[in-house]
Amino acid sequence: MQWNRKMRYTPYNQWPATKLPQLAAQARQSKWRMQHHIQPASGLLNDPNGFSYFNGQWHLFYQSFPFGPVHGLKSWQHVTSDNLVDWHDEGLAIAPDTPYDSHGAYTGTALPVGDRLFIMYTGNVRTADWQREAYQIGAWMTADNQIHKLDQPLISHAPAGYTSSFRDPDLVKTDHGYYALIGAQTTDEQGALLVYYSEDLSKWDCRGAVNVPEAARGYMIECPNIVWIDQQPVLLFCPQGLSQQTLAYQNIYPNTSLVAEEFDLDQAKLTGAKALHQLDEGFDVYATQAINAPDGRALAVSWIGLPEVAYPTDQENWAHCLSFVKELTLKDGHLYQNPVAEVDQLRTTDQPLTLDPQHTATVADLDGSFELLMTVAADETSTVRVADTHNRGALIVTVDARAGQVVIDRSQTGHPFAEDYGQTRTAQVKPHTAINIRLMIDVSVFECYIDSGYSVMTGRFFLADTPTQLNIEASSSAAVTGKVWKWRQSEHIGANEYEAKIK
Repeated sequence: MQWNRKMRYTPYNQWPATKLPQLAAQARQSKWRMQHHIQPASGLLNDPNGFSYFNGQWHLFYQSFPFGPVHGLKSWQHVTSDNLVDWHDEGLAIAPDTPYDSHGAYTGTALPVGDRLFIMYTGNVRTADWQREAYQIGAWMTADNQIHKLDQPLISHAPAGYTSSFRDPDLVKTDHGYYALIGAQTTDEQGALLVYYSEDLSKWDCRGAVNVPEAARGYMIECPNIVWIDQQPVLLFCPQGLSQQTLAYQNIYPNTSLVAEEFDLDQAKLTGAKALHQLDEGFDVYATQAINAPDGRALAVSWIGLPEVAYPTDQENWAHCLSFVKELTLKDGHLYQNPVAEVDQLRTTDQPLTLDPQHTATVADLDGSFELLMTVAADETSTVRVADTHNRGALIVTVDARAGQVVIDRSQTGHPFAEDYGQTRTAQVKPHTAINIRLMIDVSVFECYIDSGYSVMTGRFFLADTPTQLNIEASSSAAVTGKVWKWRQSEHIGANEYEAKIK
């Protein structure tokens, strides 16, 4: 289908009633549908939104354009969970149906306030001559998941000196009020991060721009999030147009982290900012959203997808997924990421890695979703091939403990994409030391956690059929130890009920 502007921005109620059920049925037939990652019933999924714990459940929303694998008229879809692993669809949550979000309900966050959930998000509006206007909109969700938008925007325009690229508010509650961090762009096209304050969630005042290091700003800052870990502020954001001299990255846009010593929200001032780092060394992570959860953990979830990049599932009229929920920790000033402990609930049977005399091993009958725990001894190497039953292509993971590198190659999967940005990614860790990896495979997505979360590599890959086996080669009989876990079936909501909810 050739998508033009009119089609992308056709109101939802003007599409034929049969369209979404047809698209959902098509997506269900895809060999690349995941078993445990949040994915759209049809069309496009992108930024995670409104991640929160409210009314005894975890709530997560995501931007959605359900009519095709393109960026069109965005809404929010709502999912809930009791365990951060099994997510149940609650249907369309925020529709683009007011003058302040007429061309899309864009990214935002949420905070429990009393017996309701307060939501703040960006409303995208286009004028008759297609000029952008951005409004920061408020809404309340009740305990029965009913959402009511406020009649007027909380913030109707960016302050003087900034363009209409002004979006993605991140809500923060303190002892004396509420703050919102909003991604922005100056009129001379430099990325910025603005801080707003409100005592009562209704009247908002700009407290200025955060002193993000100039080299780290790019031409636009998107998707800012602040969490505190061991009382240290950790800022996550997506600086578009970032110079390669600031950070060597291969993706079209990076998702970055900045650890500091203090963050004075009222003065919009970071103190003791460390070096800028990529949040993920893999292919496809963007728009990560993080929260300080009520159980004391700092939790994050990422969009596994990138703007302006085509994916093989586009031909099936659906695209993208969200990552597993990750716990963020700090050690010696370095940000570690690991799947939340609840993900272990997926494990069923395990099988130890046993090398044959040729220093190889094959683990078969894995049925698409599984994980490999493997340690490569100091100065040894190992190559892992993730393949389907007939070995028609593979995702290749090479662990070199002599050089201190993990390299992931998706050039031989059989369905290459985004080739302009390279088909390999490398994570560097300490050389001449054992390296452990936790490689999680869910049909067409991988998440690889290296050295207990010191580095993370995430991406999509598309084999000819469901991945069912691991082929492992090692440099010696003592090079590797580990095991492979099979995973249970998903407890996602049933397909028929899911389809009914999106009509």
